[in-house]
Amino acid sequence: MKKLSGLILGMVIAHCCLAQQATVKGNVSDTLNRVQLSNTVVALLQAKDSILYKFTRSDEKGHFELKHLHPGKYLLLITYPAFADYVEPLTLSDTSAVQLNNIMLTLKSRLLQEVVIQQKVAAIKMKGDTTEFNADSYKTAANASVEELLKKLPGIQVNGKGQITAQGETVKKVLVDGEEFFGDDPTLVTKNLRADMVDKVQLYDKKSDQAAFTGIDDGERSKTINIQLKEDKKRGYFGKVAVGAGDNGFHDSQAMLNVFRGKKKLAAFGIVSNTGKVGLDWGDREKFGSGNGDISFNDDGDVELSFQGDDLDSWDGRYGGDGYPLVQTGGLHYSDKWDRDRQNLNANYKLMKLYIDGNSESMSQNILPDTIYYNHSKEYFNNSILRNRVNGSYERQLDSSSSIKLQVDGGLDHKISNRFSNSGMEMNDMIVNRGERKTSNISDIGSMNANLLWRKKLKKKGRTLSLSLAENYSRTTGEGMLDAYTEYYKQGKIDSVQNTDQLKTTNNESISIVSNLTYTEPLSVASSLLFNYGINIDNNHSNRNSYNQQTDGKYTALDSLYSNDYAFNILTHKGGISYGYTKKKIRINIGSNVGLTSFSQQDMFRKSKVERDFVNWYPRAMFRYSFSQQRRLTFEYNGYTSQPGIGQLQPIRVNDDPLHLQIGNPALKPSFNNNFSINFNDYKVMTNRSIWASVRYGSTTNAISDRSVIDTSGVSTSQAVNVNGNRNANFNLYIGWKINPWDMRVGGRANGGLNRNVNYVNGLLNTTNSSNLGLGINLGKYKDKKYEYSLETEANFNNSVSSVDKTLRTQYWTYNISPNLSFFLPLKFVLHADLNYNIRQKTPVFATNNNAAILNAYVAKKFGKKELVQINFSMSDILNQNIGFNRSVATNTISQRTYSTIGRYGLLSFIWNFNKLGAAAPKE
Repeated sequence: MKKLSGLILGMVIAHCCLAQQATVKGNVSDTLNRVQLSNTVVALLQAKDSILYKFTRSDEKGHFELKHLHPGKYLLLITYPAFADYVEPLTLSDTSAVQLNNIMLTLKSRLLQEVVIQQKVAAIKMKGDTTEFNADSYKTAANASVEELLKKLPGIQVNGKGQITAQGETVKKVLVDGEEFFGDDPTLVTKNLRADMVDKVQLYDKKSDQAAFTGIDDGERSKTINIQLKEDKKRGYFGKVAVGAGDNGFHDSQAMLNVFRGKKKLAAFGIVSNTGKVGLDWGDREKFGSGNGDISFNDDGDVELSFQGDDLDSWDGRYGGDGYPLVQTGGLHYSDKWDRDRQNLNANYKLMKLYIDGNSESMSQNILPDTIYYNHSKEYFNNSILRNRVNGSYERQLDSSSSIKLQVDGGLDHKISNRFSNSGMEMNDMIVNRGERKTSNISDIGSMNANLLWRKKLKKKGRTLSLSLAENYSRTTGEGMLDAYTEYYKQGKIDSVQNTDQLKTTNNESISIVSNLTYTEPLSVASSLLFNYGINIDNNHSNRNSYNQQTDGKYTALDSLYSNDYAFNILTHKGGISYGYTKKKIRINIGSNVGLTSFSQQDMFRKSKVERDFVNWYPRAMFRYSFSQQRRLTFEYNGYTSQPGIGQLQPIRVNDDPLHLQIGNPALKPSFNNNFSINFNDYKVMTNRSIWASVRYGSTTNAISDRSVIDTSGVSTSQAVNVNGNRNANFNLYIGWKINPWDMRVGGRANGGLNRNVNYVNGLLNTTNSSNLGLGINLGKYKDKKYEYSLETEANFNNSVSSVDKTLRTQYWTYNISPNLSFFLPLKFVLHADLNYNIRQKTPVFATNNNAAILNAYVAKKFGKKELVQINFSMSDILNQNIGFNRSVATNTISQRTYSTIGRYGLLSFIWNFNKLGAAAPKE
């Protein structure tokens, strides 16, 4: 009886469960003939793994039914011979009763006739450390330059000087197909290569060759853009010739030729222009910056680092918009791969003659604990330089497991600089001093650098050995004159007069040798260890002599106070270990180097010698999590030691400017820098929405700062000293998207920063806190052969206060509005106008109006089917408001500088673009 009761109960429960299970019903027919399809296979697959769950066939009327289905997620697959498959996702619950009426199948033959294949290619891809932009996703006008393409890429900005900023960082290198092009001169690439030749634009942090080989980060990197050309554009030749002349003596002539023959690439360019055009940015500022550094913050909140060295002029041999230039420059490029790509050669040569003359006016406010000094000065200058540069690389694959790479570069500069200035200082509306200064200097600068890298893959996968040897040599010799006259006042009357008339000679020489042996050992498929050891030798010698005039008119009397013969040598043993892990979505690098450093400082002039030893640390860490191919989060930490320069150490008084004296400090210690950063990148393919966000924080121990004393006569004496408390934090955010109904790209950015800098002012410790906030919006649209427009707007707020006088706070806004509009008219006419309107808020210190609206326009007529020939009439600065302007805050000094720059002019140009691309490549 009990068994019978249990059996009946089980049957009831099973019946109830079956009654609650889901069902799927439907009918299948032919789309064209509306005929019911019998014996159609109807299958239900599990959505998670596509495993068959149940199947059935339709009856003679095309009807089917699947019963007793468990709840879950499924794929309904319907197939019939000669017809395209039908797939539909289904989600079933306990009580689902799905009715699918009139499921229509389409013949494959008909589908192939009518289908329009559309492929939505991702405009942005993230491949490891690289962000890759698909160039064809960003439309540009016919024969537009690469620079115009870069301006359309989200997260990348190009200013009027051609300088590129990407994701909040300055781009230092622009490569073509991964190779240097004319010595990686960015403007030659971006302004002369055509956008329609570009396949991909790749943005990444370029690592050292050794780090790229081992896969473990060594901390060396620079923000880099690689222009990857389309394969069919690498066969044949292309180029451009532009000749232009205008009013007031303005002219601009440029020519460039590129020839591709298989894997050979030959290029040449030439420029003669006085309009401030391309080919001047050779990136030599870091090589020629020696001496005491000064950090300031400009209107945009950017940090500016300037140097005041021993030379009588601080000009670095480049044109950055200051003055009126005339450039005559040209260069050659050759690259080739042969022996089945086992050998690779890249060579570049450039020659430039640059003349610049101009004038400037500066005003500054020096905040002291008990008073405020106001400075006003004017300067006139005339500079010229003859520059030769050569660089190249040769790489050879010795066998399947080893290679060797040699890189060399060198240069010779002959530089002439002449300056005349007058200045005055006031306090409480009373004159403190007044002076005039004339300097002239002729210098010759030579450099030669080489780097040799040998790499070897051992038998075990991941086990490698590499050795690098680098040499850097530079020498500067110069001779100049200093003629200064200064009046010092008390109570509004002249109290004393100082005359300085000296001949200055300079002979500086430095050589460094850096070696590094690296070994990697795999721990598993995903992880490995790196061991490295190296010896660094850095020898510097500075000889500077000052001679007063004798009664016979000759400058032969040595002035020992302003002369020096100083040697600064550094020997470092450096070694360390790093751990690397890469698997699926996670990548980790962590490690540290330690350096045992010995300083040897010898003052030959005063017969003294000092030797010191330091232990320096170089920790670093990186963690990256890739949520998907288009989204990732990266955390990085980098710690490093910075050594003081010989210009800061040598015990010499520098009187190039009698009102601003400098003293060396042989007791300077190395500074240690901590840098943290978090970066987040996200891109959605379907909506073209991109996000780039970064937060950075840095602090410095024993930072090399400044101790200045301003006496009652207004003479400032400064010396480099170590301080603690310097730190900075900043963020950058960019969001870009596409409004599909309007086919318009829109972007918004926000950036800001907090900076704390410490120095000494008249014996008191001074802390300057600066902050800035920037907001910007940009939009753009391109309609083929009709119009193109863009608009960029930004607002920046700056705030600064120094502890020596907290009642004086500097606050101001700056705004920029930049619309750009082009119309492509009938008969191949183009009408273009662009405006750069800068609005600068007045401050209590600088009450002058420095707003400027720079309006440019041109009308062009294009000829030919491919519009390769163009006659162009352009007007620059139509409103004649272009003024050079810079306002900055440096510790307890607020300054504003205006300078002469290129103004209004008209230019009539003939432009010929020529090409024959896509021809069959010659046989190797």
